[in-house]
Amino acid sequence: MTDTEKQGQPLAAGAAMFGKLKALGVDYVFTNSGTDFPPIIEGYAAAKAAGHALPQPILAPHEHAAVSMAHGFYQIAGKAQAVMLHTNVGLSNGVTGAINAWCDQIPMILMSGRTPTLESGRFGARTVPIGWGQEMFDQTALVRETTKWDYELRFPEQIAEVLDRAWAIANSTPQGPVYLSLPREVLCEPGPETGMSQPSTMAPVITAADPSSLERAAQALANAKAPLIIAQRGAGSEQAFAALSEFVQDRAIPLAHYWSNQLAIPIAHPMQVGADPEPWLSQADVVLVINSLAPWFPDKTGPNADATVIQLGPDPLFSRTPIRNFPADITLAGATDQTLLALIEKVTQIAGDSEEIDQRHNKITFYSQKVKEKTSRVAETGNASPMTKDWVSLCLGRAIKGRKATVFHELGCPLQPLDLDAHNSYFQEPHSGGLGWGFPAALGAQLADPDRLVFATMGDGSYMFANPTACHFIAEAHELPVIVLVLNNEEWGAVRASVEGLYPSGNARMENETPMTSLRPSPDFTQTAAASRAHTQTITDGADLPAALKRAIEVATTERRQVLLNIAIARA
Repeated sequence: MTDTEKQGQPLAAGAAMFGKLKALGVDYVFTNSGTDFPPIIEGYAAAKAAGHALPQPILAPHEHAAVSMAHGFYQIAGKAQAVMLHTNVGLSNGVTGAINAWCDQIPMILMSGRTPTLESGRFGARTVPIGWGQEMFDQTALVRETTKWDYELRFPEQIAEVLDRAWAIANSTPQGPVYLSLPREVLCEPGPETGMSQPSTMAPVITAADPSSLERAAQALANAKAPLIIAQRGAGSEQAFAALSEFVQDRAIPLAHYWSNQLAIPIAHPMQVGADPEPWLSQADVVLVINSLAPWFPDKTGPNADATVIQLGPDPLFSRTPIRNFPADITLAGATDQTLLALIEKVTQIAGDSEEIDQRHNKITFYSQKVKEKTSRVAETGNASPMTKDWVSLCLGRAIKGRKATVFHELGCPLQPLDLDAHNSYFQEPHSGGLGWGFPAALGAQLADPDRLVFATMGDGSYMFANPTACHFIAEAHELPVIVLVLNNEEWGAVRASVEGLYPSGNARMENETPMTSLRPSPDFTQTAAASRAHTQTITDGADLPAALKRAIEVATTERRQVLLNIAIARA
């Protein structure tokens, strides 16, 4: 114990926060500090000196990286972490990360300092001009729409109960970020003496599907002649991943990974029919939509008017999305994995028509095989100079076959050619589209599982959005051997494709270079990474890629050093 504690004087509130976070299961606080941080930094040092169990602070020199690391950490570890930012300016840099976490239903405790309320007369009051320049009427407005709950700490004795509430709400169904504002004067005051090392006094609310709705959904699926499953955000857990894989096989139900940012069943599964649900959707009599924000393109396709659509997920109607009018004849609300397991159990209790199932199985298997053959064939033709994204994806999938690996995809390697087969093997950028997520999310994932092989596959624009100097610094400082693949086509390819899709015969398409999309001349990204001692290589010929990937994996696994491959990609 310290002399202060021996004299009966409690640690400051800034110190008490860290001990409480650790008691809540927070292992890391991802942070970028500022002038509001003196009581936090001093408090952490005091609590450490006193021998308290504390989470480890991870300094991220850009706030978007800090929030995205917490995002990626949760995706692998399944534990909500904390983020601590600097007043309104730091919070504003982290807003895009908060939007992404909100869209992906990722729990985290997001905090930022608040400029001191008082100008003088109290310890912690304003001292420099930014104390005035950073004050807002409503700082929380920056993140209010993308958090489940927010509060400004008023008194130090609130810390334990407020953090308990924040943690419980963040982890309640549907999960998501919460926000806490921290005025500097409050953190400078003596902290509470009790409750700081105990787990939460509040349990998260875990919802379950209504039994009658579950029964109706099971009957509909069991009796369907042409069922279809569309999954975007995976199965929710390794157990549900395995159960769903077995279920679709036993019942002969095609599953489409439409704009999926997680894997629901293995790509090689005979019931996995690719990314496009359209060939099956118009014929389906029952459609099970698993936690999918936008399960199809309404202007191009949709189910028959008499089809039964079952929406399953933590928030099947996505109630905080202003407009989302996909049909939902039956809604099953609850954690994706538990709700899916309950539905599967119900359906398996109902006998199916074995002859119909066999006929469907043969039809779907034949179609699935054709899709996979086409995927491989198209990818193989991309072995050129420059190469295609599909070729990079095919080579990467082959390089990591049989390994515990995860691919973070942000306009990088497409899912289907990767041929992945495991839960948590693939994460695509959230459908909110806040770019710069992939690299720091991969860093968070690597921190969560040091033995995992982690890749961040990104377009060149996404890489620039990721604040790469900050991310490479973090990778080196914390020995996170993430392998970054920059798929470099020297343009905003997604923007050009969107323009050409909306105006296929428009003036922009006639231009040699689509306006406002060119990223030429391309920077030498290898130099950015090399500044943090990364292994780097530029690959311009597809034939050289397999060897480059092999070397990258060797460096990451044996030297425990980060890698960047700058890969020349043909414009599609």
